[in-house]
Amino acid sequence: MAKKNKIKVIPLGGLGEIGKNLTVFEYGNEIIVLDCGMAFPDEDMPGVDAVIPDITYLIKNQDKVKALFITHGHEDHIGCIPYFLNEINVPVYGTRMAIGLIEQKLKEFGRLSVSKLNRVNAGDVISVSKNFSVEFLRVNHSISDAAGVAIKTPAGTIVHTGDFKIDCTPIQGTMIDLARFGQLGTQGVLALMSDSTNAERPGYTMSERTVGEKFDSIFEKTKKRIIVATFASNVDRVNQIIAAAVKHNRKVAVSGRSMINIIEVATSLGYLEIPKGTLISLDEVRKYNNHQIVIITTGSQGEPMSALTRMAFSDHKKVEITKDDLVIISASPIPGNEKPVSNVINELYRKGAEVIHQSLMEVHVSGHACREELKIIMGLTKPKYFIPVHGEHRHLLKHSELARSMGIADNKIFRLENGQVLELGMDEGKVTGSVPVGKVLVDGYGVGDVGNIVLRDRKNLSQNGIIIASLTLSPKKKLVAGPDIISRGFVYVRENEDLMEALKQVAEDSINDTLRSKNNDWTSIKTNLRNALGEFIYEKTKRKPMILPIIQEVNIPE
Repeated sequence: MAKKNKIKVIPLGGLGEIGKNLTVFEYGNEIIVLDCGMAFPDEDMPGVDAVIPDITYLIKNQDKVKALFITHGHEDHIGCIPYFLNEINVPVYGTRMAIGLIEQKLKEFGRLSVSKLNRVNAGDVISVSKNFSVEFLRVNHSISDAAGVAIKTPAGTIVHTGDFKIDCTPIQGTMIDLARFGQLGTQGVLALMSDSTNAERPGYTMSERTVGEKFDSIFEKTKKRIIVATFASNVDRVNQIIAAAVKHNRKVAVSGRSMINIIEVATSLGYLEIPKGTLISLDEVRKYNNHQIVIITTGSQGEPMSALTRMAFSDHKKVEITKDDLVIISASPIPGNEKPVSNVINELYRKGAEVIHQSLMEVHVSGHACREELKIIMGLTKPKYFIPVHGEHRHLLKHSELARSMGIADNKIFRLENGQVLELGMDEGKVTGSVPVGKVLVDGYGVGDVGNIVLRDRKNLSQNGIIIASLTLSPKKKLVAGPDIISRGFVYVRENEDLMEALKQVAEDSINDTLRSKNNDWTSIKTNLRNALGEFIYEKTKRKPMILPIIQEVNIPE
């Protein structure tokens, strides 16, 4: 097979994990990129705000990169865009909703004026180079204007579903364009890359409209103040909450910066139609009775700084949870978020609130296709090769098994890992190598400056605390003052005065011993002091706090 008839597929994120979706398609000396997302930090990443893909490979080959295509506006597909465009400023193509959210994000980063954003519609075909044209395909998902793509190259056509489900009664627009998927299958599909998030679930995903019916029923039966937490980007869900509120004569207040921003964007683009006089500020809530109010809020994933979490833990400035509140958590926990969500629910119950969540009532439906829907797409496209994407390892495995049951041979199914280079042609497909991949941690304005060593220190501090040993030496290395022992997060000093005095004595003995030796430079003093304190503390407490020696030198007459 001639090299020129092969296309490379290189996932830099989104495989074996939830989030951080980014896939590279390379043909000859040209590259296009599909999606550019982030992931939320897990509990082993204290202080980290976001996790983004390592795009070292793209930066090294940035002269080849022609464009960035976006399937939809969720954070796991657009969250990395400001960082990406800061390094590789190429045209970005996406549907109206996706571009609206990207504009808002770039505005916050001060990059909007220098970015090249292009709005497209389902059915549009974008030719960005001689080897790549990309057709946007209408799909249904939990955000408006979601799309799949058909990437046409000299090696063949690759269909990527993006995140999708088959919803015959969507809130916005029309149902997924199954006819076009079938036409592509008839024309010939080299490879299908399909959403694996719900590959373990049998049957079909319920329509988004079923949630609206449940809201209507709940709103009708209660006289309590209603607080609904959902994903900010689920505009269809917000639409249904507002519709139920209007029907039952309730005013709507919004809490959470991301929710406010999304509603502003969706309203300006026409995806949300809010009757005049429906929206009120949180400050105005107290003017109304409980049965007249609905509060839409962020925090369905138990995020520590989210509005619902602050409400639950009495840390919200304007909303206090009471027994007169009904809280609806209209989302399912993202894998890894189960514990924070459970903690928030427990706190809401402690405040006396009534809580409804997915395990109690159908107040959430997934935006991802279940097994029968996955089969339909596979059957329509009839791909030569199959690549499961977007999911943890078990999701990719189950999706691969599903493809096998549909008659796709084992050697035509590629369950990839991030960084692997898959070369596809009409006669052969194989993994030929790998490129650098990894997790780049974002902390405040810092990108990539928090690594494993910093995380290790943060976890150690959170688990064991810190001991600071402070002392002052003269230029001739005589102990002038100290050592003083300061404890933070290790023990309560007032109840452990004997231990603190013992630590001070151990420190003083170690310093004097080192000063009397030949190796009495500052490094030796610090190392010996750290070792002596560490051994003594572990012997007495079986703990390993971080030990930080601080040495000052003062110029005094001797």
